[in-house]
Amino acid sequence: MATRGSVKPFVNFNAKHDAEVLRKAMKGIGTDEDAILMLLAARSNAQRQEIKAAYKKAFGKDLVKDLRSELGGKLEDLIVALMFPSTIYDAHELHKAIKGVGTEDQVLIEILASRTCDEMKDIAKAYKKEYGSKLEKDIMGDTSGHYQRLLLILAQGNKEEGVDESRVEKDAKELFAAGEEKFGTDEDKFINILGNRSAEHLRRVFDAYKKIAGCDIEESIKDECTGNLEALLLAVGTKIPAVLNHYSRAGTDDETLIRIMVSRSERDMLDVRAMYKKKYGESLYSTIQEDTEGDYQKALLYLCGGND
Repeated sequence: MATRGSVKPFVNFNAKHDAEVLRKAMKGIGTDEDAILMLLAARSNAQRQEIKAAYKKAFGKDLVKDLRSELGGKLEDLIVALMFPSTIYDAHELHKAIKGVGTEDQVLIEILASRTCDEMKDIAKAYKKEYGSKLEKDIMGDTSGHYQRLLLILAQGNKEEGVDESRVEKDAKELFAAGEEKFGTDEDKFINILGNRSAEHLRRVFDAYKKIAGCDIEESIKDECTGNLEALLLAVGTKIPAVLNHYSRAGTDDETLIRIMVSRSERDMLDVRAMYKKKYGESLYSTIQEDTEGDYQKALLYLCGGND
């Protein structure tokens, strides 16, 4: 995993000790929410799984069930989300997005555009195991057109690795010819290049593209494509969670916020923060401070990891 996360494995980790601290925080009258959120937000996902096992062993109880019964509201949603193994969490979010009323495209876009090939393969396995159906098949049943094609390419997790020097310039020229240079857009070219090349390779292609086209790839995508395809190409092209566009001041979308904070905290929260600041001119930290409150806010700020 990239070390661009705000949450790192806790150094002097002791699962049994953590399990005891959590039990104490939940026993008796009243719950010590502070102790719970400070501990769990400061452990990596793998460590949280160990705590779950240690808790079961020491007290014969299911930690997540206990947390659910002791916590409430958004804090409960956030803490329970933190306790999912990350692959299962992604599979769960995708399933909810596809099977709910109307497809939540922003969820599909955010997860499929930002996970590595290995992660995607694990997510697909977890999805099949948890829900008995194939992720690709469910995506096909719920989407269409060029957008569907790019989602399926990403869901397969077969992106090429590394940078192919001999193709950087060629890819940039092909993208230019497929969009800015002609009347109408050759979406297939965009899909093939953005769907199959590695993130490192694409970064190089976009630098070369800027020199040829005189503008950023994002500007071209916005000019050439619309709707979900545009959002997906942008998310693949920039790795910016498309949802940061949805997470705006007008009524905080807590579900989105929780998903981003949980799934990006160990992956690339530092990049998400930098992009947020660049886009909105204020830090994600201060936005969370203004838009949320109480223990829920405290836990989110922990996961955010600092002010920019």
